[in-house]
Amino acid sequence: MGVLAAPPAGSGLKGVPGVGGIPFIGSTFAVMRDPVGMARKRYAEYGPVAWGWLLGQRTVTVHGPEAAEAVLVDRDKAFASGPAWSYFVGPFFNRGLMLLDFEEHLHHRRIMRQAFTRPRLRAYMDAMAPGVVKGVGAWQVGPGFTMYDHFKRLTLDLAVDVFMGVELDDAERARVNGAFIAAVRAGTAYVRFPVPGLRWHRGLRARRVLEEFFQRQLPAKRRDGGDDLFAALCAAESDDGRRFTDADIVNHMIFALMAAHDTTTITLTSMAYHLARFPEWQERLRDEALALGTDDLAYADLDALTGMDMVMKESMRLVAPVPALPRRVVRDTSILGFHIPAGTTVVVPMLSNHRMADWWPDPDTFDPGRFAPERREDKVHRFAWSPFGGGAHRCVGMYFAGMQVKSIMYRLLRRYRWSVPDGYVMPLDTTSLPSPKDGLPVHLVVA
Repeated sequence: MGVLAAPPAGSGLKGVPGVGGIPFIGSTFAVMRDPVGMARKRYAEYGPVAWGWLLGQRTVTVHGPEAAEAVLVDRDKAFASGPAWSYFVGPFFNRGLMLLDFEEHLHHRRIMRQAFTRPRLRAYMDAMAPGVVKGVGAWQVGPGFTMYDHFKRLTLDLAVDVFMGVELDDAERARVNGAFIAAVRAGTAYVRFPVPGLRWHRGLRARRVLEEFFQRQLPAKRRDGGDDLFAALCAAESDDGRRFTDADIVNHMIFALMAAHDTTTITLTSMAYHLARFPEWQERLRDEALALGTDDLAYADLDALTGMDMVMKESMRLVAPVPALPRRVVRDTSILGFHIPAGTTVVVPMLSNHRMADWWPDPDTFDPGRFAPERREDKVHRFAWSPFGGGAHRCVGMYFAGMQVKSIMYRLLRRYRWSVPDGYVMPLDTTSLPSPKDGLPVHLVVA
């Protein structure tokens, strides 16, 4: 074991413990295979702040909500999101909101927030409703129905409809969806330069496809406007009258469309899996949905779905849609009394932090009741449950995400039942964003 760097003399700080292993590689393969198990092992050996090689970088991993708060709230502006994310996804999601920092990020975020006001959210929900009805209604009952694949298709369709307000044929939808998948998966490529046929190369090609797609749509959207996100970004301006450039809009749309359908798909898949494993919760949520007495979920009805809200939160706890949040240290700083030198990459591992026994009783058990008003186990610390991040970079679309998840799950519960065989455990692929290796096959029947 060795420390990452010697702390300054007289600082009273400690050096970050850890073990490097093979330079550049370190524990990369083990973390990709079993991120929760490796996090627990490292926490037991070294405590809440530890270093090791990960994906070619000397990386400090911080475990637990106290360390997460120090990094994500970033009161001293020592942790930059942009350089850290750029290492992983910069070429594919260039200048998306999470790749900007400090004053520039604040400027873009202020404009972006205008696309997620309450009136805008209501308009998005109204625009989304026909697509939810059509999409879920077209599902074919029977065994071997792959929930993940169908959720992904549906959420991309909805993102295109609600965020872009354009019609795409099947071939174009497939091309856009394939490009987003390639761009996301490229971020955790082991070979991080464009070798034809490998992830990084496919990601760069995907970025070009997405840029061309949005640039082609932009002139008409600026001219015609609309109630979609694309139009909102074209029209939004800051208090001093500044607006997004064409390049800004393309960058933000690529990032927003990815976030709107990838993370929502993961949340819906996790919910569907746990509701199949625990049919008593599925029936409770179905009764809750039927009690509203309408097929058409209204914006005002969202808060009435309290059971669904608990299941959604517990599913996001067990499978965080964004499994880790990286930051780059821009000047020497400290975390929980440990010296962190400038240039270090720091990772907040939400996937494993949400399963820490120090903070969550029986952390691997599906128990939505832990979010019930009388328990609220998430209140033990403000960063115990933080799938949307925190601080200045907290997800600007988090309320839209919850609205979309509830709209789809509401329709699904009122129309179908689904189950998995006894003993089935969903096999997660954690090499990028967590997704089921088998697509989550269920037996789908009409309710």
